[in-house]
Amino acid sequence: MTDKKSFALRLNPRHFDALQKWADDELRSVNAQIEYLLREALRQSGRLKREDDGE
Repeated sequence: MTDKKSFALRLNPRHFDALQKWADDELRSVNAQIEYLLREALRQSGRLKREDDGE
């Protein structure tokens, strides 16, 4: 497993609630859901290659 960097993230409560529901639906924690969404967005934008994603 790779090292992970931690940081504080402030979210609008409505956004957090929506993320929580989405994460629950996909059997993930909110943190894992955010990581997944960021990784997918980085891949789709061409800013992260699959072999560089640290998964």
